[in-house]
Amino acid sequence: MSYHHLPVALGIFGLVAAFVIYRVVLQYSPGEGKVREIADQIHIGAMAFMRREYSILFVFAAIVTVALWMSDLGMPTAVAFVVGAVCSAGAGYIGMYTATNANVRTTVAANQHGLDSALDVAFFGGSIMG
Repeated sequence: MSYHHLPVALGIFGLVAAFVIYRVVLQYSPGEGKVREIADQIHIGAMAFMRREYSILFVFAAIVTVALWMSDLGMPTAVAFVVGAVCSAGAGYIGMYTATNANVRTTVAANQHGLDSALDVAFFGGSIMG
């Protein structure tokens, strides 16, 4: 029996699970009024940070990719590096996007429904990155 496709299958399963959990987080109230305005500003700032950070990391990754390709390690290692970098960047982006949406929902849940509800939102929001 071949297990070569197992990592890919588990990766896809993980993405589906993260999407389902994200949908659960979105079911909680994001608040309204000033709380929502502050949360939107935090989200916009966090995403702007991610864009700036990734623009710098892109240059670094491009240099490393060329260096790997030209080295004795060759094209397969360079391609593996690029795939890993893209997956890592995607996970970071999804994690930050989810965290900024989950944080305000955690705050609202704590205020309106107590600590148990807030812990649920925080757990689901944090588990997406995991």
